[in-house]
Amino acid sequence: MAQPGKTGKASIKRGKPSYFMSILGVTLVLFFLGIIGLIVINTKKLSDHFKENVTVSAYLRGDLNPKDSAALMQYIISKPYVRQYDYVTKADAKKRYMDDGNKDWDEILTENPLPNSIDFKVKQQYLNTDSMSAIRADLEKQTYVSDVEYPEALIGNMSKNLRNISIGILILAIVLSLVVIVLIDNTIKLAMFSNRFLIKTMQMVGATRWFIAKPMNIKAIINGAISGVIATVAVILFLFVLERFIPEMKILHDNTSLVLLFVGLILLGVGITLFSTHRSVVKYLRMRLDDLY
Repeated sequence: MAQPGKTGKASIKRGKPSYFMSILGVTLVLFFLGIIGLIVINTKKLSDHFKENVTVSAYLRGDLNPKDSAALMQYIISKPYVRQYDYVTKADAKKRYMDDGNKDWDEILTENPLPNSIDFKVKQQYLNTDSMSAIRADLEKQTYVSDVEYPEALIGNMSKNLRNISIGILILAIVLSLVVIVLIDNTIKLAMFSNRFLIKTMQMVGATRWFIAKPMNIKAIINGAISGVIATVAVILFLFVLERFIPEMKILHDNTSLVLLFVGLILLGVGITLFSTHRSVVKYLRMRLDDLY
């Protein structure tokens, strides 16, 4: 015959919720959401990186004297759209030409046919078709500028494609975030289902709603924080491995955005876990005993 003390302890153990699977489930879902966050962040950074590395070349007429070159350079760099600039001499232009794998023309030409130029990068807010057309028109009015070149087709397609991609990823992120929230909510409700008789029993012996919900809410906050921290560590490890195999990804590294993402994961884990736990407790308190079966 089983002893009463042991039977009581066994019942209590059966009544205790299994938090491990709850933490594991929430962690996996938050990790998935963290990866989505990385995609959103890196898409924005990649867009900005491409935009800020488009070069505009203002080719000069002949060999200007130092005074005229300095005046033209000062005019260009004073413009609000210039982010970075460089004066490229004929010798520099030839070196770039040779570095691209082209053949030397010394056996055919006695002079360097490449012009001097002022190359500059444009701030991303000006990198659209209308602004670039206005920049070209302004520079071509200058006496010592013969031509202005930039990847016109690339800029036109870039603005359109990046806008469509950003909208698509934003919609995807919103939909997946809603799915993630529902998954976490269902995970918590499933974990609390095993506690329905314990909750109802405490209510029947006179415990108040706050007395019953308080320890479970505190546990929910702790479990949500643990899930958020584990998910954050997993996302960091994933990012580390990704940058290890794709070093170019380090260019897009933005510590501020990553910190906000990680804090958001922890707060989301705590918030949804607490909300779902408290709602489940209230639900079972309102149910009749016969409805729990």
